[in-house]
Amino acid sequence: MLSGGGATGLSHVGVLKALEEHNIKIDYITGTSAGALIGSLYAIGISPEEIEGYMLSDEFQLMAGGMLKPSQRFLLREEDPHLGMVSLSLSKDSLLSKSLPTSFNQSSYLDFFMMKLLGTAGASCYNHFDSLFIPFRCVASDVENKKSIVFDSGSLNEAIRASMTYPFFIKPLRIDGVLCFDGGLYNNFPADVMYESFNADYIIGSNVSYNALPPTEDDLIGQLTNMLVSKSDFSLPCEDGIIIKPNTNVGSFEFADVKQAIEDGYRSTIAIIDSIKEQVTSYNNPEELRMERDAFRKKIVPVRISSVTTQTGKSELKYTRLSIMKRKPEVLGPEELEKRYFRLYAAPQIDFIFPTLHLKSDTTYEMLLKVRKSRDIVLDVGGHISSRPVNTGYIGLTYRTIGKVLTKTHVESYFGKFYGSVRADFNLEFPAVYPISTKYYFVMNRWDYFRSFATFFEDVQPSFLVQNEMFAGMQMIQPFGNTIKSTIDARFFALEDEYYQTAFFSNKDIADITEFQGFSSSWKFLKNSLNRKQFASSGHKVEFTARFVYGIENSVPGSTSFQNDIVNRSRSWVYLNLKYQSFLIDKSHFHLGINGRAMYSNLPRFANFTATQLAMSNFSPIPDMHTFFLPEYRAPQLLGAGINCIGTIGKKVDLRIDGFFYQPIVQFLETADGSIVYSDYFDGETWLASASAIYHSFVGPIRATVNYFPLQDAPMSFQISFGYVLFNERAIR
Repeated sequence: MLSGGGATGLSHVGVLKALEEHNIKIDYITGTSAGALIGSLYAIGISPEEIEGYMLSDEFQLMAGGMLKPSQRFLLREEDPHLGMVSLSLSKDSLLSKSLPTSFNQSSYLDFFMMKLLGTAGASCYNHFDSLFIPFRCVASDVENKKSIVFDSGSLNEAIRASMTYPFFIKPLRIDGVLCFDGGLYNNFPADVMYESFNADYIIGSNVSYNALPPTEDDLIGQLTNMLVSKSDFSLPCEDGIIIKPNTNVGSFEFADVKQAIEDGYRSTIAIIDSIKEQVTSYNNPEELRMERDAFRKKIVPVRISSVTTQTGKSELKYTRLSIMKRKPEVLGPEELEKRYFRLYAAPQIDFIFPTLHLKSDTTYEMLLKVRKSRDIVLDVGGHISSRPVNTGYIGLTYRTIGKVLTKTHVESYFGKFYGSVRADFNLEFPAVYPISTKYYFVMNRWDYFRSFATFFEDVQPSFLVQNEMFAGMQMIQPFGNTIKSTIDARFFALEDEYYQTAFFSNKDIADITEFQGFSSSWKFLKNSLNRKQFASSGHKVEFTARFVYGIENSVPGSTSFQNDIVNRSRSWVYLNLKYQSFLIDKSHFHLGINGRAMYSNLPRFANFTATQLAMSNFSPIPDMHTFFLPEYRAPQLLGAGINCIGTIGKKVDLRIDGFFYQPIVQFLETADGSIVYSDYFDGETWLASASAIYHSFVGPIRATVNYFPLQDAPMSFQISFGYVLFNERAIR
């Protein structure tokens, strides 16, 4: 009989391990919450050593943290990176009561894992818990009627998940019309269930839980706990039995300390094992136990899905089914099922999926999906607050629907002195195993560079370069696997650059203006498994872009120009760009990555040197480089490579050093009379470096950074900032 207790409850694995080592036979098992999970794994014939292996695996840490494996992400449906840090989902029918989050952890990986392991075992026993390798019971809570629920039949993975549903931590389940929560709310030590269900002659209990202390006037958590949780009876209902109390300091949510919890449970049991052996009369033969386990597990029908049924609204039914199963009959094995399942789950229009299995007469399974759609409206708020004068605010609004197709309408705005942007786009996606998404968009960008590396309250000089962009187009996005996508893009654009051609200008001078209007088409290949949208410390990324640009340049000279004539001429070029980033060493406290870029273009010369520079792409592997105008890192053809060296303290703090070498293949140079010539090949190499201390808070990174650009008059710049350094896509650069 195993109590609840979260991560502390993993001590039960050590208890079972010690009991089995001493051949003590377990005839029945009951559990609550974490005890239900451990008990159910033991009940389906998994040995304590195997359970320990599951709990110590990297996969379990991902499940406990509400994360996914890189292969379970679906890049097609991931949002484009933006400055949003706080996201609020709003319901049309109730903007407050139904818009507050009901959980803070994602259970999708855990739910899928339990379906494969527990769901198959339960369905193979026709959903009777007495037919498992060891007869089993678990406890959940009916919060509406304030009473415990004992599960002795039904979907095994669903019963265990209900018993583990800690309020506000993971989403609750509704079973047979009852909204179920963690069994520990009303019965955290189900000794009574053991006694009443099985009439056991001797009960061994493992308890890591306790009743909450009486609340005080200034203890909000204590007050809420006492309101939600009833006091449990931690005694045995019979005289014959013993309670093991694992002595552990592992907290309820400290899942990183699994090994310690298991060891503590084992030691505490070994300390009283002689007392237990004096009273029990039934022992295992280890070889017979192994053979019986093997025989039971051979009866479990492996995962082979031949049909999918969803329990949701009629319009969503077709979409969810066709996203997993093709129109023609097929049978999915576990690997292909996992890919398709998480593709469906990645749809932002879907909030929650819970899977169960029904064994069919042909020994395949029907997968039943409980699906809840997401709230229709999402409000994102964020920004970038910096000690440098590049502060930017952000607000975004998204409206999404699911019916026979998926749609998403999104509008957003960036606002600040340095950068401002407005974007609107509309996504449309039809149901398919490999869906194709189309996007229609309109973007306006404004960049206002000023000649300063100012920090805190230093004055900045007037703007010397302002870039305005406006473009609209269409994209067709197709996935290749879960972490690869291909994007075909076509857009019309209108660019306007205002600039001075000297560093010495006054407010009486007139700026040059270069307008460039035309059409661009591109193809992008992206493979991305980086763990963060910025300041990543693990994963891999490969991005290749091929772009064709055609347009008409119209340049009007200002008072600082070398030219006097207006230039009106067509320009066209091809742009090829390859970026690569990979973390070759990815340990818990140390990460080492390589980062490189190669770019080729046959960019023509524009009317003047500054206009030509502004048309070029820049080498900017460090995010802060986008907030400076750094001509030494601009070239029509270039190579660059470097390393990302990161030390991690705990889970949230990174000490990061990034260093890069930059080599232009060829450059444009300006002569004394203002004309433009090509440089020698591989001339003008330089380097750059950055050092940061970053705290990854739950809303965004807080960092202190020193950047070093050696060719600048003031090569070193320091800043403190909160938020991401992200901008909307450029039109052609």
